[in-house]
Amino acid sequence: MLHDEVVSRVRHMLMEGEIPPGARVPERDLCLTLGISRTPLREALKVLAAEGYVVLLPNRGARAAKLTQKDVQDLFEVCESLEAAAGELACQRITDDQVRRIACLHDEMVSHYRNRDLLQYYRCNRSIHEAIVDAADNAVLASLYESVTARIRRARFVAPMPPSHWELAVQEHEAILNALQRRDGGGLSHILRRHLRHKRQEVERAGFAESAEDAQPQTRRMPRTASA
Repeated sequence: MLHDEVVSRVRHMLMEGEIPPGARVPERDLCLTLGISRTPLREALKVLAAEGYVVLLPNRGARAAKLTQKDVQDLFEVCESLEAAAGELACQRITDDQVRRIACLHDEMVSHYRNRDLLQYYRCNRSIHEAIVDAADNAVLASLYESVTARIRRARFVAPMPPSHWELAVQEHEAILNALQRRDGGGLSHILRRHLRHKRQEVERAGFAESAEDAQPQTRRMPRTASA
């Protein structure tokens, strides 16, 4: 298996939560799954550490990185701006067929909300946001959006929600669909910004972020010796 393919496979496992944030990277199991030795895996982990996906632990392997509180703030600020821009462009360029598809996804999402099926609710939720970005028909924006959301995808689309917050999220999605149907770019941009701010608060409340100090690998301090 080529080096880039190893990096890509392990990155995907981290992004999709197959290796949960904070968990040790199971090197032996990964080597068996990927059919590789420890050396190429550890080289791949160095790349993923530089990208922020794992934290290397001195002489103890690696663990899947948790987002720091600053990571969450920075990533959601950028994601908020990208989705707001996508909303404005989508209202200029979206086709009737795309609006109908998003409306169908919305109806399906509301059905999962009524059945209290959070996992399937989030599946439709994610599809709606991605469909709006697709409707913006801007390859640069789409590439940036994928890069940013890859870092927060699991936190954003897995964070638990109290009933009142879930109800608010559904109401915001009703407003998102309404703005799309009216091709109201300014209104949709505003709604998406507010919606993303609320989601950031959910992620922070759910404990997906840790302090910068906790995110760093702990090193053992050597006792100080008395000077002669």
